[in-house]
Amino acid sequence: MQTSTGLRPPRNDKPSAAGEPTAAEIARRAAQCIAGGAVSLNRKVEPELLFVRAAGSRLFDADGRQYIDYHAAFAPHLLGHNHPVINGAVREAMERQWSLMGSGTTPWEVRLAELLCAAVPSLETVQIANTGSEATAHAVRLSRAWTGRNHIILTLGGYNGWHNEVARAVSPSLEQVGPRVSPGEYRFIPLSAGIPESTRSLVHLVNFNDLASVEYVMRRYPVACVMTEPVLQNIGVVPPREGYLQGLRDLCDEHGALLVFDEVKTGFRSALGGFQSICGVLPDLSLFGKAVANGFPLGVIGGRRDVMSLFGDPDPARRVLIAGTYNAHPFTSAAAIATIEYLRDQPVYAQLEALGARMQAGLERIFAEHGITATVSRIGSAFCVYFCDHVPVDYHDLLLHHDFTFDMRYRRELIDRGIYHFPIACKQSSISAAHTIEDIDQTLEITRDVLREI
Repeated sequence: MQTSTGLRPPRNDKPSAAGEPTAAEIARRAAQCIAGGAVSLNRKVEPELLFVRAAGSRLFDADGRQYIDYHAAFAPHLLGHNHPVINGAVREAMERQWSLMGSGTTPWEVRLAELLCAAVPSLETVQIANTGSEATAHAVRLSRAWTGRNHIILTLGGYNGWHNEVARAVSPSLEQVGPRVSPGEYRFIPLSAGIPESTRSLVHLVNFNDLASVEYVMRRYPVACVMTEPVLQNIGVVPPREGYLQGLRDLCDEHGALLVFDEVKTGFRSALGGFQSICGVLPDLSLFGKAVANGFPLGVIGGRRDVMSLFGDPDPARRVLIAGTYNAHPFTSAAAIATIEYLRDQPVYAQLEALGARMQAGLERIFAEHGITATVSRIGSAFCVYFCDHVPVDYHDLLLHHDFTFDMRYRRELIDRGIYHFPIACKQSSISAAHTIEDIDQTLEITRDVLREI
C-alpha cells in the first residue's frame, strides 16, 4: 500500500496479518531470551525496525509497512532479495538430496572453487568458509605462518570482522583517535571487551591512502600482512588515491609482508573479478563474502598457490588448520555457483552501472536545487552521500568535514517515508539488480520531499 508521501502506511500496533506478532511484541520477547536483544549487535540501531519478509528491492516489516531497500543486509543481496534463480538452485539441491556428508570433498564445492579461480585474477587456489569474519581470521593466521612474523597492519575506520586481531572500534571519535599523524600509527581501541593487550600490541592502525605510515610501521615491526579494503566501504565509499594500492603492493614486496585485500564488500559488487580486476593490483591473498552467494552465508579466502598450500601442508609444523563442518555446505555452494554463473552470463553489471549513475545524477541535482553541500561517492552499485564538499580520503578527513548530525536526520526522514538506508551516518548504500528505474526515480522524488523539510 502506497501513500502520497512514500511507500508506507502510518505506524500502528496491529499485526501485518492475522495472528502474526507486532514489532513491539517481537522486541519484548527478544529482550527476554536473546542476550543483548539481537543475535548480531551490529543490527541494533534506531529506529529499531523488525523486518519479516523481503522480495526483490523491497523489505516488509512486522507492522505491514514496506521499504525500498538500499541496505541489502550490509550489501550481500547484489541480485536482490530472494532471487528466483538463486533460490531455485538451492531448492534443486534439496530435491536432489545433496547433503552435508562430513567426509572428503564434494563435486559442488569443487565446481564453486573452479568458478572462483576463473573469475578473480589473483585466485590460484581457494578455501571456503562460512563468513567474511572467518575468512579474515584465516588470512591473519596464514600470513603469520608464511612469514614467521606476528604484527599486522589494518586501516583506521575499516571493518574486517569480529575476531580479536581485527575487532577495533570502527567509528571512534576524534578525541579517541587523536589528531592526524603521518607518518605514524593510531591506538587500537577495542570494539569488544575481552581482547587481550598482548593481541592489541601486535596490531597497527594507519589511515587509508597513507603510504608513509605503512612504511613507518614496516620499518619498526616485523609485519606479517597488510590487510585493507581496496575501497574503504565501512565508512561509505572512500576510493583509493591513484598509486595507493600499487604502493602497498611495492611496500609489501620490499619488506616481505603479504598484501591482503578484504573484498568482502567490494568483491562481486564492484565486478565479478573483484575490485582488483578494476585497479589492476593483485594481492597475495583475497577475501570474499557477502555477495558471493547473494545473501546465503559463505566466505572465501584465496590467492597464491604457494601461500595457500600451507592449508594441508604435509609437515605438521607448517600446516595451517582450516576446519568447519559447514564449510561449503551444499545448499550454500549451490547458491554461490548459481550466483557466479548468473553474474558471468547476464549483463548485470551494465544494468547496475546505469541504475547507479541515474541515482548519483539525480541526487547531485536535488542537493544542488536545495543549496545543500553534499558529494556523492559511487563505485558501480555502491554509493554514499557525504555532507561535505569532497569525498573524504581517510577517516580523519571524514571526522573533520562530514556533517554527521545532518546525515542522521536525512537517513531517518527517508526511512520514515519508506526508503531504507542503514540508520548510521556514512554507511554504504547498495543498489541491486532487482531495483528498477521506477525505484530509483521514486527514491529521488521522496529525497526531494525530505530535503524540502529539513
